[in-house]
Amino acid sequence: MEAQDSSMKNHIVKTLKEKSVLKQVVYDHTKNTFKLLKKVLKDLVVEYNQEMKNEDERVLLEFRDRGIFEAEVKVAGDLIIFNMHSNIFEFPRNHEIWKDNYYIDEPLMTYSGIINIYNFLSDSFKYNRLEDLGYLIGRIFVNKDATFFVEGRREIGFNYPSFGKNEVNIENMRVLIEASIAYALKFDLLVPPYNDVKIISVDYMKEKINKHKVQTGKRLGFQYNAIDESSANKGVS
Repeated sequence: MEAQDSSMKNHIVKTLKEKSVLKQVVYDHTKNTFKLLKKVLKDLVVEYNQEMKNEDERVLLEFRDRGIFEAEVKVAGDLIIFNMHSNIFEFPRNHEIWKDNYYIDEPLMTYSGIINIYNFLSDSFKYNRLEDLGYLIGRIFVNKDATFFVEGRREIGFNYPSFGKNEVNIENMRVLIEASIAYALKFDLLVPPYNDVKIISVDYMKEKINKHKVQTGKRLGFQYNAIDESSANKGVS
């Protein structure tokens, strides 16, 4: 029994020294990446607004720092939210990254922090339309070496599932942010199918429409799929 207890103790200590310490390192890199992203986002908003200082103020960009884990930029009618998860993740075995044998031999390389990029309509938050839809347009994965890749829309770039190719720096964060904004602005709000809205109840009229709670989304039927880009493109219709 004593030998068994000693073996378990050694296993726990080894795990704490290796995996748990590693996760703390990854968390610190992810947090620093998010701080840099917010700084670049803030500076970019100032720069763009300077370029549009003579335009209608309603189209000016707005940056909001929501704390340690969240920041957002309002771009005309769109709201792009950057959200950092507080936990560290490993990839499931069916993920694209495991197609590279390098990571099978170096599994600690793949432990990642995640920063999600969401696109909402700004009016959804302004009018508290809780039934409105938002879309995940990308996920930034950061590893122990402070390198990253992005899983999501092809237009965002950096999306080859491999670490070591993209360093966390100001230039890459700017490219990522601008690509996310351009992607969000690319799509317009679509009219819902007539048959979906042709019959409504009095309650729906009073409680939903009068309170601006008709479910609204820019891309009805859109399904996020990081691997199958063709199916995503079919959803934009």
